[in-house]
Amino acid sequence: MSKSPVHIPINGVIDLHTFAPKETGQVVDEYLNVCSQKGISEVKIIHGKGRGVLRRTVESVLKRHPLVLSFKQDRGPSGWGATVVFLKGMGKDKYERKI
Repeated sequence: MSKSPVHIPINGVIDLHTFAPKETGQVVDEYLNVCSQKGISEVKIIHGKGRGVLRRTVESVLKRHPLVLSFKQDRGPSGWGATVVFLKGMGKDKYERKI
C-alpha cells in the first residue's frame, strides 16, 4: 500500500510533529529547498523540546544543507522547541555567519 503525498503550506513554518521521526531529514531537506525556490529566506522548524532527538536530527540536516546560511534556537515563546533557519540566496550572503 503506497502513501499519498502530504501537502503542507509553504509559508516558512513547518511543524515536524505531524511526520514520522524517520521522515524528518527528508522533510526538512525538501521544505528548505521549496522555501528557497519561493523566495522565503527565514524558516522556523518546530521540533518540540522532549529529549532533543528531533532537534539533533534537524541540526544535523541543517549543518550539511547547501542552502543554509545559519540557524539558531528560537528565542520566542517556543523556547528551544523550534529552530530558526536563514537561507542563502536572498541577498544576505554577504552577512554570512558561522554555524
